[in-house]
Amino acid sequence: MEKELQDKIEELIASKKIFLFMKGTPDAPMCGFSAGVTNVLRSLGADYNSFNVLSDMSVREGIKEFANWPTIPQLYIDGEFIGGHDIVVEMARSGELQKKIGT
Repeated sequence: MEKELQDKIEELIASKKIFLFMKGTPDAPMCGFSAGVTNVLRSLGADYNSFNVLSDMSVREGIKEFANWPTIPQLYIDGEFIGGHDIVVEMARSGELQKKIGT
């Protein structure tokens, strides 16, 4: 991965305690999995930033390499990769996600 792209991804992740790479925006998700993660975050009252990977193909492909995770959405908390839709939903069910985000 190019250093410039890696730096951009790292800056995005560092811009907020909770950061979500998704398809679309929180108000207009463009896939069911992205909608599911935003719904979980909204239900927990989480304050987060997001990036619409459909707006930048280099980030869309780069984030998959960055996290070594093939799918989007991807959730980061305190700079740590948490996972995608299924992991986020399961963590919310177990209460683990609430502990990580401090709600």
